[in-house]
Formats: sequence, C-alpha cells, structure tokens
Amino acid sequence: MKKPSPLVLSVVATLALAACNNKPEVVDARSPDPMASQLANAAPVEPPPSIESTVSFRCQPGNTLLFVDFFKGGKMAALREEKGSMKSVLLKAPEAGQAYVAEGGYKLEGTAKAAKITLANGTVHTCKA
Repeated sequence: MKKPSPLVLSVVATLALAACNNKPEVVDARSPDPMASQLANAAPVEPPPSIESTVSFRCQPGNTLLFVDFFKGGKMAALREEKGSMKSVLLKAPEAGQAYVAEGGYKLEGTAKAAKITLANGTVHTCKA
C-alpha cells in the first residue's frame, strides 16, 4: 500500500478547514432587553448638582446653630439642625434666587451669608454665617 504524499494531505486539510465557518459562536443565556429601544431613545439624565458651599449659621432667637449645604444652580439646599447629623431636609426653590421650601413647613430665604430659616415647628430664625 502506498502512503499519500504530504502535499496531498495538506491540500485535503486546507479544503476541510476552508469549508468551516470562521465566525465564533456567541452563547448568551440572557433574553433580549425589552426596554432597549426605549432606553436608546430616552432623553439624557441630568446628574444631581454638587455642593457649592457648606455654611454654619448662628441664629436668633436662642443663639442656635443651623447647618446648610447650598448646591450649585441655586435651586437646592440641605438643612441640618445638628452638625454631625446625617438627617437633613432637602429644600428646593422653583427658580434660582427664590426661597427654598420643603414639606413640613421648612423655608429658607437668603444666601450663604445671611438667611431667614423657618423650621417645621414654625419657629423663625434670623441667621448669619
């Protein structure tokens, strides 16, 4: 019996490989996202504003301290009644320069230098930084 030549073997191997599909098979167990088209067409989301200044106010009556974080854009402020407290009230203004308000009767009128702050219990504080 005669052995096939290496040239014939290489030609046969090349033809066999040429018949293969060279694209990799993609296996994905996840189903297609039903909201993909809606998300692709959605309007871009605006990130929340960053803190512009953090102020400690000395207020009257009672020589009390109140702490306010003013956010960039002039439409948001966070009020804390205790310095180390993680609990804050988020006050919002309809337009920059207008009074900040929040549920429960909270109101802040003014700037980071001087403000008039109304707390939930109805007390009005006149404050300076």
